[in-house]
Amino acid sequence: MRVLGVDPGLTRCGVGVVEGVAGRPLTMLGVGVVRTPADAELGARLVAVEQGIEAWLDEYRPERVAVERVFSQHNVRTVMGTAQASAVALLCASRRGIPVALHTPSEVKAAVTGSGRADKAQVGAMVTRLLRLAAPPKPADAADALALAICHIWRAPATSRLQQAEAAARAARPARLPGGGSTSVRKVTP
Repeated sequence: MRVLGVDPGLTRCGVGVVEGVAGRPLTMLGVGVVRTPADAELGARLVAVEQGIEAWLDEYRPERVAVERVFSQHNVRTVMGTAQASAVALLCASRRGIPVALHTPSEVKAAVTGSGRADKAQVGAMVTRLLRLAAPPKPADAADALALAICHIWRAPATSRLQQAEAAARAARPARLPGGGSTSVRKVTP
């Protein structure tokens, strides 16, 4: 599976592509950062992020895109920019029909380091080790994007099995009618 990880941000949007399957060595295909000037107008910055992500999608043709789920921060301005960049990544992938998964920062940290409270240095060190790199990717946004891709590759088989089980359970349940009735038919023998 080839996954584009996106660590969303307006000034620095980390992007990284990892290929592999759970339980096997993974390969980094590319890593970088889409940058926008902090003093540019918001619309221009979002267009620049879109163009950068589109270029990565064109070059690497990922099967999946994994984006960091935006969580509440104290700085509303920062969280808004992150959410806007995240939406651009979701839009770019969805426009192409590429499935998108959202992963929380603690989920990614736990998948890559074993601890959901790991710091940036620990994440960078584990990404370096897991992908057999000579040095940690810089800046941290780039390492975080690779960590997102790794997390998704490792979690995708379990998530897929859960989704299949949920779909089977829904299919096995009788449909409910408005008012709580059921469409199942029971045979009654006298």
